[in-house]
Amino acid sequence: MKLNLSEATRLQACIVDLDGTLVDTLGDFEVALNHMLATLDRPPVTRTVIGQLVGKGSEHLIRSVLAHGERQRGVADSVAPEDLVNRAWRAYQEHYLLINGRYSAVYAGVREGLLALRERGLRLACLTNKPTAFARPLLQAKGLDGYFSEVFGGDAFDRKKPDPLPLLKTCEALGSEPARTLMIGDSSNDAQAARAAGCPVVLVTYGYNHGEPVRSVDADGYLDSLDELAALLARRN
Repeated sequence: MKLNLSEATRLQACIVDLDGTLVDTLGDFEVALNHMLATLDRPPVTRTVIGQLVGKGSEHLIRSVLAHGERQRGVADSVAPEDLVNRAWRAYQEHYLLINGRYSAVYAGVREGLLALRERGLRLACLTNKPTAFARPLLQAKGLDGYFSEVFGGDAFDRKKPDPLPLLKTCEALGSEPARTLMIGDSSNDAQAARAAGCPVVLVTYGYNHGEPVRSVDADGYLDSLDELAALLARRN
């Protein structure tokens, strides 16, 4: 990885993404979205398509899934009507909350990586575009909530990643300087937000990144497992 280790040892805190970084949630998305589509008498969507659409918040995901379905039906204007979006959102919320975490799994190396970062005295926050009402129960269900002093969802601030505002506000909450706060994510959303906020950023290689190769994204490094970063920092002690 390219992260400057002399700078890395000056870190005060880490901001960590959730979906595709800490937890593989495609199973949850698949079940909830297809329940939503069945409620609307729409055909199901595949996990492969979902993996290309996640990352910009639940509202964007729902609109994108509906637009994909309209294109599959041969509808020229693939933008779903607003009444359909509203019905879909209600159905999705209801079902997602019922199954949240049941069809997802924590990635290998995540617990070890978070524990090692905490043991180094770094303050940790989870920052996701997922609604806070979904994010907190998921972290709790997977036994990850205790690692984070702060958890912010996509509805916590006026704008979502890739806008830098959520990162800057999270740094404020952590009491850390952006230049000394490492963003850990899986997509261009995370990298663009970090660059604009003045935070260093590393990306995991196993996440979603809208179906695009993550190593093509401008970042300070790439991790095959979250515990790799902790091991690298530990060698600088």
